[in-house]
Amino acid sequence: MDREAVLEVAISPRAVIWQESAPGVAVAPEPEVRSFRATRVPGVDDRELVERLHAMGAQMTGEVPSEWWPGILLWFLPLLLLLGVWIWLIRRMTSGRTQALTFGSSRAKIWDESTNRITFDDVAGVDEAVAELREVVDFLKSPQRYLQMGARIPKGVLLVGPTGTGKTLLARATAGEAGVPFFTISGADFVEMFVGVGAARVRDLFRQAREKAPCIVFIDEIDTVGKTRAGAGSPVSNEEREQTLNQLLVEMDGFDSSTGVILMAATNRPDLLDPALQRPGRFDRQVAVDRPDLVGREAILRIHARRVTLAEEVDLRVVAARTPGFAGAQLANVINEAALLAVRKGRDQVTMDDLDEAVDRVLAGLERSSRALIEREREIVSHHEMGHALMGLLLPQADPVHKVSIVPRGATALGVTIQTPLEDRYLLTESELQDRLTVLLGGRAAEKVIYGETSTGAADDLQRATELARRMVTQFGMGEGVGPVALEDSGGFFSGEGFPGPRRFSEETARRIDAEVRRLVEDGFERAVELLTTHSQALRILAGELQQKEVMEGAELSRRVEELGLPVQAKSVAGRSRRTGAPSAPPSDKLSPPRAPGAPNGAPSTS
Repeated sequence: MDREAVLEVAISPRAVIWQESAPGVAVAPEPEVRSFRATRVPGVDDRELVERLHAMGAQMTGEVPSEWWPGILLWFLPLLLLLGVWIWLIRRMTSGRTQALTFGSSRAKIWDESTNRITFDDVAGVDEAVAELREVVDFLKSPQRYLQMGARIPKGVLLVGPTGTGKTLLARATAGEAGVPFFTISGADFVEMFVGVGAARVRDLFRQAREKAPCIVFIDEIDTVGKTRAGAGSPVSNEEREQTLNQLLVEMDGFDSSTGVILMAATNRPDLLDPALQRPGRFDRQVAVDRPDLVGREAILRIHARRVTLAEEVDLRVVAARTPGFAGAQLANVINEAALLAVRKGRDQVTMDDLDEAVDRVLAGLERSSRALIEREREIVSHHEMGHALMGLLLPQADPVHKVSIVPRGATALGVTIQTPLEDRYLLTESELQDRLTVLLGGRAAEKVIYGETSTGAADDLQRATELARRMVTQFGMGEGVGPVALEDSGGFFSGEGFPGPRRFSEETARRIDAEVRRLVEDGFERAVELLTTHSQALRILAGELQQKEVMEGAELSRRVEELGLPVQAKSVAGRSRRTGAPSAPPSDKLSPPRAPGAPNGAPSTS
């Protein structure tokens, strides 16, 4: 008897149901009750059981199960699983081969100007750079005019300038004006851990560019891949990066600008680039993209304010005057922060107060009203900040004071004194730098005059004052004990603070430098102490008012100083601010004379 063919076994008068789902289980139903009681019985293959059933006269019937799909499913389910695993493995193998084949392909992205077209109308504050790039646009539109005259358009244009000044925006605007494809790639995309990949990507990039000609290829942060190669015998070298650079040089030599392929690149460290990359025939033209002046800042603010609803009272020229040394990215951030503040306050227009607070946020960081200072600390910070402010008002070469606050800002600032210049400055005299030293040390001097000791809040002031004094001695030749000699390099071109170069002086000269730096800092501190001792009563009164109000505007402070009989000096120099609290980063170019020609001086910072 085939077990699979048996559906049920019945013995009169009681029925025993043999179910497929539970082999070896006998189910005995109660009469006229739809509930069952199950007991274990031997398997169906038990011959003795079958003989006993026959002996008792049991009648057995069987029929083939009518449900066919479970059997088919049991047959095909393993096959389907095996087929799925096989397909997955094939796809993985194919994907791996594809990745291996495309590993050396260029990662350049083609910018779609049809969806977001940028032109020179969207660029402001860099008029000279725009004028230089219009020639490139004109060549891409009408190359025959230049070819008939025998003129050769530059193969490459190198955009040089500090970060945030709009170098990438200029390249995109050039492509938008010309209406040609725009390939953009970062210098870091060429460098991989496998030797030869970078060179392969360079070849593929120029192959794609030739197919899409006329077009513009833009390499951002080219100093990543174009650094000066190691000399013979140098213990430090990077074979992959040097191979990539060599291939880039070969490709630049191999294509003709008459084909309509223009290579553009951007960097804020041109001093790091290999000389072979900058020679004529490769990057023929270098375009300086500097921080904007007053007129340029106002124009940039107007461009970014197009999408913002401004109140009638807003004067963007005043905002531009408050932001000397700001790059285009910082000005865009000011407009965005002002719009966010207006929304937060439930207004439908951006007011002058919003813009003023946005500038302070960019300069000094977010207000941290939740950082509660004890009364003693508030008193010390009030005298410290008022010491800075009084030095700014009493010294003839110091920067005009815009605002004094003892509200903590940012990560470490317990108070802030912001000074705003009346004009952009590109040169500073020795007397102006000495006044800057005195202003930097005014907070520490105020603590010394009032309390007879100083606090840790002057740590950053000391750091900046020492850095400024050292630059006066080693770079500007303003040290009496050292003489008019340049003993240190100015550092990176647009790097902000640069890296110290090799020491080029003796131990004796180093001791004289240290002594002269100390003398300059001590003279500035003694000068501040002398002034604040003379006006100590006014210092106490104004510090008390600042402690009550927490914030004093420059105009209000100047009026109060005049009411107390102190001589307020007229101001006309670039300004900055200082930070009180834990030591922070060293001063940037915004706080000191420019390291490169044309770099603006004196953007405000925090105290």
